[in-house]
Amino acid sequence: MPIYEYVCGSCQHELEALQKIADDPLVECPQCHESSLKKKISAAGFRLAGSGWYETDFKKGGKQKNLAGDAGAKSSVADSSSSGNSSSSKPAATDK
Repeated sequence: MPIYEYVCGSCQHELEALQKIADDPLVECPQCHESSLKKKISAAGFRLAGSGWYETDFKKGGKQKNLAGDAGAKSSVADSSSSGNSSSSKPAATDK
């Protein structure tokens, strides 16, 4: 449930209320008991960050970064080369 901020138009008292989105806005101030509460516009208290969100997946220009895929690819290459089974691995290609 979101937290809404309110301010009283009469006494300037400010409060926060945890309400459902479908709930009616509060109107009565708990301090002066006037019907002059107004809902304030405030920023969200969270940020969608990390790999998999729009910011990292769909940026234009330059090389696209897949932060989760880059880290996983490096570790899987290191894991396969350190298996210790050198007789079955292919020799490195040479330029002629």
